[in-house]
Order: sequence, then C-alpha cells, then structure tokens
Amino acid sequence: MRTPIIAGNWKLNKTISEAVALTTALKASVADVNDVEIIVAPPFTALAAVNEVIAGSNVRLSAQDVYSEDTGAFTGEVSAPMLKDVGCEYVIIGHSERRQYFGETNESVNQKVKAALAHDLKPIICVGEQLEEREAGQTETIIENHVTGGIAGLSVTELLTCVIAYEPVWAIGTGKTATPTQAQEVHSFIRGLLTSVYSADVASQLCIQYGGSVKPENAAELMAQPDVDGALVGGASLEAESFAQIVKFG
Repeated sequence: MRTPIIAGNWKLNKTISEAVALTTALKASVADVNDVEIIVAPPFTALAAVNEVIAGSNVRLSAQDVYSEDTGAFTGEVSAPMLKDVGCEYVIIGHSERRQYFGETNESVNQKVKAALAHDLKPIICVGEQLEEREAGQTETIIENHVTGGIAGLSVTELLTCVIAYEPVWAIGTGKTATPTQAQEVHSFIRGLLTSVYSADVASQLCIQYGGSVKPENAAELMAQPDVDGALVGGASLEAESFAQIVKFG
C-alpha cells in the first residue's frame, strides 16, 4: 500500500512570523494523523524557522526549488546541501510556474532531480499540460515528455525516492479542477509509463500526487481514485484549517 502524501506548496507567500504562526496551528491540527505523510513547502526565507516549529512532529519540510550545482558563482540560487542543512527532506522540482516563468525544461528538471538525490533529498517532480495542449489532444504526449525527461537515467532505487505530482496547468489557481475521472486517467497513464520504463512492481510502489485547485470540498473524491496517492496543494495550504481538512480527507 502506498502511503498518501499531502504537501502544501506556499509559493511566494508568508513572512517568517506568518509561516511560524501557520505551521504552529497546522501542527496542532494534524497531530493525530499517522497514516498520511504531511509536508509543508515554505519560501526559502522561512525554512529554518518552520523546521524549528515542526521538530519532533509528523510534519515534514520541503523546499520549492533547488539548483543543480552544489556550490559556485550562481547568484541567487540555493543548493541541495543548503536545503539539507536547513532541515529539508523533500524538494519540489519542475513546478509548472517554474517552467512557465523561469524557463525550466525537462533537462534542467532532470539535473535538479539528480542533484537532490545526491544529497538524500526526495524530489517531488511536477508534470502537467497547458489548457491548449489538453484541448489539442496532446495531454499524453506532454505528460510522457515530462515524466521520461524528468526521471531519465534514474536507477530503480533513485526513482522510488521520488514522488511525481500531476498538475494540469489549466487547473492551478483557476478554480477549475480536473474531475476525479480526468485525474485518474492521467495518473493511470503515468503509472503505465513507469511500468514500461521500469516494471509493474516498481510502478506500483511510486506515489503520484494530484495538484490543481485541491480544496477540502474535493479532496476525498480525488483521493478515492485508485492511482491518486496524494495532493500537492496550493492556495488551500495557506490556512491551517483548510489544509488540515485536506490532510484528513478520509
């Protein structure tokens, strides 16, 4: 059985004091949850403070991005050793906003995944299609490119350290959500891809999250799908009450 992973991606939100307040409230709300992996991904500036709050709890820390090199003349970047040092266990890589606004490619995602793995960080690899791509019937082509490009060259052990997050870009922050059936179709396709690249046994072990306007109202129905193993939550993770409700989807 795959343990559901619910991760909150705070994006460009929360000062340090706001992050501490949110995490403190969240920690209390989900203290009794033991069958879900709970993750928060604050901005870089709040990672250390949030890590102090969640110490000893059932909440795990993730960064929102990582650079592919460990050290060097790369002004403004943050490396895997730095994230590990501040307490991160996970890192989100290849989020659609990184692809859309900052020029992320399958190749750069793959480099970042390997950099994270080299320092025992667990990558949450994001894949997903734009609205025009879905309407043009290109969903499976785009997803295949993102998945195979992102995991290229990974061993079975490395792959099983990763999480894949399917985020239909047309459903992020738009209020639109893929129907449970639409989500299941793509998740099943991803698992099929992993079966063909690795094996059915390997594919059956990998956690595939859904991301795209996940809210307390739709979480249970999405999570009931056989190949949906968790959620990458955006806006609804910015309030402790709504995120806790999603964590307790059952």
